[in-house]
Amino acid sequence: MKRSEINALIRSAEQRFSSRGLHLPEWAHWSPADWMDQRERAQEILDARLGWDLTDFGSGDFEHLGLLLFTVRNGTPRPTSRLPYAEKLMVVGDHQVTPFHFHWTKTEDIINRGGGELVVELVMADPTSEQKTSDDFVVYRDGIHIECAPGDRVRLEPGQSITLTPYLYHSFWAEGGACVVGEVSSVNDDATDNRFFDPVGRFPSVEEDQAPYRLLCTDYAEILG
Repeated sequence: MKRSEINALIRSAEQRFSSRGLHLPEWAHWSPADWMDQRERAQEILDARLGWDLTDFGSGDFEHLGLLLFTVRNGTPRPTSRLPYAEKLMVVGDHQVTPFHFHWTKTEDIINRGGGELVVELVMADPTSEQKTSDDFVVYRDGIHIECAPGDRVRLEPGQSITLTPYLYHSFWAEGGACVVGEVSSVNDDATDNRFFDPVGRFPSVEEDQAPYRLLCTDYAEILG
């Protein structure tokens, strides 16, 4: 993706979060120069790769297959981690799909924080083969028991949430307008805990056609050292 496209998407996300009364931490608004000045004080943020994140899942078509995220807080998989939980904010575009995946260890609540409907399609995985099964299963929307068959779609209105447990394949998108989506979970580890049904790319290559407006978490090592 072009850096100019990423910059525009982050600017739009900042406005969308603010319009929903969702205020980001101070370092969300740091410039690259600010990061250079503050990097020693902010080492935990860098180590946990908090902050802005974006993926087109290797599609080259972010508008239809992609996701923009901001990781607010996160621990590490180590038993000594200071935080045993994670929190994210996301922007899910209208009919912009996040493809089927599950997590081996993470349990998460996905929360519609405003906008259109968030549609979540669900299929249980076999723990051994990791293939989709024909098994029925149960999920909880805001603590309310819902019996599901493979391929069922749970719709989340603004304010509603769904709990997703390990080995539950899920894909989601917005309908009726983009959604601001929250995620509250156990520790998030994108490097080792995402199992996509079809192989995808996670982090896009960036064409540097202009200077970064905000750093992505994937920029930290290269730009800050």
